[in-house]
Amino acid sequence: MNSILEKEKKLNLALTKLKNLNLENPDIKKNIEILGEQKNQLEIEKSEIEKKYQTLVNEHENLSRKLEELQNREKIEEKKRLEFSEKIDELNQETNTLMDEIDKWQT
Repeated sequence: MNSILEKEKKLNLALTKLKNLNLENPDIKKNIEILGEQKNQLEIEKSEIEKKYQTLVNEHENLSRKLEELQNREKIEEKKRLEFSEKIDELNQETNTLMDEIDKWQT
C-alpha cells in the first residue's frame, strides 16, 4: 500500500514539474498524458486495494467474533460436563451409602 502512495506522490510531483515546463514540445505533452493515465490507473488500483483491504478487515472481525462465540460455548459445555460428572459422582456415592445401609439391614 505504501508503494502505491509513494508512486502517486512521485507522479504528482512529476506532473507538477512537467506542467511548469514548456508545453509546446509534443514529446513533453505525450509524456504528460502518459503520466496522467498512469496516475489515473494507480488511483483505480489504490481504490480497489482499499476496498479489498476493508473487506478483509470486516471478514477478520466477523471471524474473530465467531471464534470468541465458539470459545465461550466450549467453556459453557465444559462447565456443564464437569457439573454432570460431579452429579454422577454424588449419585454413585449415595448409591454406595444406600447399598451399605441395605446390607446392614439384611444382616
